[in-house]
Amino acid sequence: MQAFIKAISYHLPQNQLTNADLSALFPEWGVEKIANKIGISTRHIAAEDEFASDMAIAAAQKLFSSHNINPTEIDFILYCTQSPDYFLPSTACIIQDKLGIPVKAGALDFNLGCSGYVYGLALAKGLIAAGIATNILLLTAETYSKFVHPKDKGNRTIFGDAAAATLISTEGFAAIGDFELGTDGKGAENLMVKQGAIRYPEKSVDTVHDDYGNEQSPGNLYMNGPEIFAFTSKEIPALITDTLKKNGVRKDEIGQFILHQANRYMLEHLRKKMDITSENFYIYMAAIGNTVSSSVPIALDEAMKEKQVTPQTKWLLAGFGVGYSWAGTVITFI
Repeated sequence: MQAFIKAISYHLPQNQLTNADLSALFPEWGVEKIANKIGISTRHIAAEDEFASDMAIAAAQKLFSSHNINPTEIDFILYCTQSPDYFLPSTACIIQDKLGIPVKAGALDFNLGCSGYVYGLALAKGLIAAGIATNILLLTAETYSKFVHPKDKGNRTIFGDAAAATLISTEGFAAIGDFELGTDGKGAENLMVKQGAIRYPEKSVDTVHDDYGNEQSPGNLYMNGPEIFAFTSKEIPALITDTLKKNGVRKDEIGQFILHQANRYMLEHLRKKMDITSENFYIYMAAIGNTVSSSVPIALDEAMKEKQVTPQTKWLLAGFGVGYSWAGTVITFI
């Protein structure tokens, strides 16, 4: 049975962190420098008492109200986050109760970052193909801001908090194609929060400064920017090529390439390396930052508002990052 994207909505927390705010904290990091290099002017930041599940619930409620969806029709919840409420239970179970989704629905969390949305589409398509579910609520929500050290100007500049809700069903506006997936755990330590879980439960208060003057500790988010860039530059052009081949389409048949919105510099590097025109390469991050697993669905939702979509139009979606992990697919509009 075919799987379709039926509806998308997203939620942003109210608090905002602007380039002017960052420049006031880090005078060497000018407003224009941030905007020109990173391509981000504002990030939405979760409040101290606001968590990923709260945002996921808000995104789902917006989905239900904006698209006239009855939560009782949902028969599976897939919740992608690296900011779970608890070690256990699964946050998806808590979300099921708070949204009034039937107790006969399946629900699970999966821990993936920037590739998580496309992986979620793959999981949802598999559930539909196997006859296990027919209306799947895919939620992505992240609060990376709670992992970032206050004096880590690099990561504070890049990441914003957000949540997105997508309904995948047996009918909808876009058919989900075949998937190309990849994993390379050798790169795990290049993007990591090392302390706080079971292997290293105690969080150290000791801090270090990296080569760029960012202050970090093992209990905060660590990102080796040069290694992440090298990984992306090597693997993602191959991912795009393999995704096109898997779906039997040519590059010039793709109306929009929507990749994980990491930062503008990285995306422009990939676009030029893959010889894709700027008109066919969608970027949406200036007002929200890198929202991790929610960046692709948010960009997809915004692109559909801006770009002309006709039947049989094909768009390519790709996510990549922490893990290392990467995923791509093609959607075809009905």
